[in-house]
Amino acid sequence: MNPPSLPEGAPTPRPTESRVRFAHTNYINAHYGIKSWLLTKDHKRIALLYLGSISLFFALGGVYAMMIRLELLTPASDLVQPMTYNKLFTQHGIIMIFLFLIPSIPAVLGNFLVPLMIGAKDLAFPRINLLSWYLYMIAAVIVVWALLNGGVDTGWTFYTPYSTTFSNSYVVATGLGIFVNGFSSILTGLNFIVTIHTMRAPGMTWFRLPLFIWSHYATSLIMILGTPVIAITILLVAFERIAHIGIFDPRLGGDPVLFQHFFWFYSHPAVYIMILPSMGVVSEIVSTHSRKNIFGYTFVAFSSLAIAVFGFLVWGHHLFTSSQSVYAGMIFSIISFTVAIPSAVKVFNWTATLYKGSISYDTPMLYAMGFIGLFTIGGLTGLFLASLGTDVHLTDTYFIVAHFHYIMVGGALMGYLGGLHNWWPKITGRMYPEGWGRFSALVIFVGFNLTFFPQFLLGTLGMPRRYAAYPADEPVWQVLNVMSTAGASILAVGLIIPGIYFIWSMRYGKFAPANPWPATGLEWRTLSPPPTENFAVTPIVTWEAYEYRPVEEMRVIGVGDGDTSPPVQPAHGTT
Repeated sequence: MNPPSLPEGAPTPRPTESRVRFAHTNYINAHYGIKSWLLTKDHKRIALLYLGSISLFFALGGVYAMMIRLELLTPASDLVQPMTYNKLFTQHGIIMIFLFLIPSIPAVLGNFLVPLMIGAKDLAFPRINLLSWYLYMIAAVIVVWALLNGGVDTGWTFYTPYSTTFSNSYVVATGLGIFVNGFSSILTGLNFIVTIHTMRAPGMTWFRLPLFIWSHYATSLIMILGTPVIAITILLVAFERIAHIGIFDPRLGGDPVLFQHFFWFYSHPAVYIMILPSMGVVSEIVSTHSRKNIFGYTFVAFSSLAIAVFGFLVWGHHLFTSSQSVYAGMIFSIISFTVAIPSAVKVFNWTATLYKGSISYDTPMLYAMGFIGLFTIGGLTGLFLASLGTDVHLTDTYFIVAHFHYIMVGGALMGYLGGLHNWWPKITGRMYPEGWGRFSALVIFVGFNLTFFPQFLLGTLGMPRRYAAYPADEPVWQVLNVMSTAGASILAVGLIIPGIYFIWSMRYGKFAPANPWPATGLEWRTLSPPPTENFAVTPIVTWEAYEYRPVEEMRVIGVGDGDTSPPVQPAHGTT
């Protein structure tokens, strides 16, 4: 029997949510159950595992940060004891750097997007990709166990001989966690490099690659070449602490400055592990939301590689006040000024891209513009620290704290949040509330500057970092610390808001089309969320990167013959 026909002129019934939601099989609903997630080899699911993990540790690191700011609200050490304060800033630094900032963009956005952007079905080594997440979780469990059982008080830099001889805290356990986490980074970097070299879609030449891929390629080189150095260094600290071998302890014939050379040979390039992926995110956002090709694509691409190379040559500017010779200091100073050139190339080229562009001030664009402003301030203040004369005065003051937070939080975190907002529709198939997104971006920007800009002033006034108390007869110091703590409260609110509406959007957000912005990358030419295999047929690329011409002129085989747009999911409430 045929179903009864509708009366003429009657409205078409709206599809149920379940019909629309499961219009296609995607990587989220292809399999169900915890086992399917814990044993998955799908790069997109592994990216979500990383997203949940690092979000948890970011929240934990934020709690430590708020306790630090509350302690410094008053001059006296009246919230926690000085030894407890030492553990607070150490644990804040370890969690934020090793468990959040370093893996954030590569492990989440990189894992999700690298295969999609180059037209591949997955990363080159899916099982190794899953292993990298398990290693990260093992490392995180070891570190958190050490923190909960007494913590560590050496500072996140583990400077010797205090860390090898005098500290009674859990140095070895924390170092073991960092050691294991290093293998996670190495495996991720190896996977990206092999994938980018061997799995690009036909027509995806090196100079058609998105700049996001160039930045992750440079980041992966640093991961592979630099991470073994910090792993071996931490291992030597453990050997000296357990077996009393004279490597860093001067009483045993060791040299504590040798540790600083080893540590900063990795840790300064590690800054670029945090910032280079954000630069790749900003390149994508600026191009997409200004509807223009990136100005000087080749220069921006090679500047990523230049930053990776120069990053390994500037570690000595962390040792200006050590026993390093003046001549060595002069050389490191010159190289440190030189490394600013490729970073400046990116900033100027982004600015030139925005010039006369059709700019849309969507949430990702606000984060990208915030990144450019904050990273510029962080970079310019770094020149004061690259100069021998001013560095002597500013070393170990709050100027240092402000500088690296402008780089690593104002830069890396703004890029991470901008990337999450830009690709959230692709990751989840849902849109977030744009109004709340713009509001939270502005709150974060205001809160961040109110938190850390006063610390530049505190540093120039001579307030040392890592002290639980400061003189009560310095009223300006307390005023600036009160401003900083107030800003931290605003920043915390701004960071909580996206967490709320992201979770809300996964169930109640409007359904996302395949290309909501619209953009030119391959990741936008598959459904939202993508199917498990990413593309039904391997796409063939016949256009240049960021080629904003009429979409009808482009052609991707396998996603609509002669039409680059894949079958579009119905919007919420439509057929």
